[in-house]
Amino acid sequence: MIPEGNLQSNVDRFSGFADKYDQHRPEAPSLVVEIISRYLERNVELVADIGCGTGLSTFIWKDVARQIVGIEPNPDMRGIAQRKLEAAGTTTAATISFQSGFSNNLPFEDGTVDVITCSQSFHWMDPESTLQEAGRVLAQGGVFAAFDCDWPPVLQWQVEQAYTELIAKADAILEQEAPIEQQAHKWNKDQHLSNLHRSGQFRYTREIVFHNREQCDAARYTGLALSQGGIQSVFKLGNRTLDDDLAHFVKQVEDHFQGKTLDILFSYRMRLGIK
Repeated sequence: MIPEGNLQSNVDRFSGFADKYDQHRPEAPSLVVEIISRYLERNVELVADIGCGTGLSTFIWKDVARQIVGIEPNPDMRGIAQRKLEAAGTTTAATISFQSGFSNNLPFEDGTVDVITCSQSFHWMDPESTLQEAGRVLAQGGVFAAFDCDWPPVLQWQVEQAYTELIAKADAILEQEAPIEQQAHKWNKDQHLSNLHRSGQFRYTREIVFHNREQCDAARYTGLALSQGGIQSVFKLGNRTLDDDLAHFVKQVEDHFQGKTLDILFSYRMRLGIK
């Protein structure tokens, strides 16, 4: 049984493509640590990375915090994170751990966590119960930070348009074809900041916008689209409706990159609250 307020369909959405997700998705940029540490105004003892997936937002804290705990309910995603941890060596393994768990039922004592992060994940969580639980475990002055990057990454408008249309078509297929009990539910990212404010758990809330430049080739840009849960969910249904659209998208991407590695911009939005 999963805790009330969580959906098994949201957990299952990320099964079966953890390797592809980890290969193509961006690691959380170091600016995340810099911003949050500035607002915390003390040494970082304990970080809880909620919905940590494959650990792309967890390992960035290894040289800053005394203890980092990644919480992830999906076993495929958590398995990748655990394998990366085992490969990182004993020093990192002494600092970082990964556990199965849910955002509204955290394995921490009251007032013991300095930082809670939700990277690309808060929209999969019930905001009311998650923020109540965050308020319980955060220490006074602790920081809650939910951050997401905008899709698609900044590259070129026709390619971006094709990316957006591909994702929209996948979502439409799922709405029509997937059984109701298998359909995942996203909470509106545009409501993140107001949800933090309305929760009553934070003395101060704000949104921070920043960008991170990364290098990318055609295979990675295509992989970013294929790492989206909507497309993968269509594949799991055995539905091949996207095949022609996907082939057209891949050709557009390859024509644009022409075998080169180019700079792309990931644009981030962080919604932050101070306990």
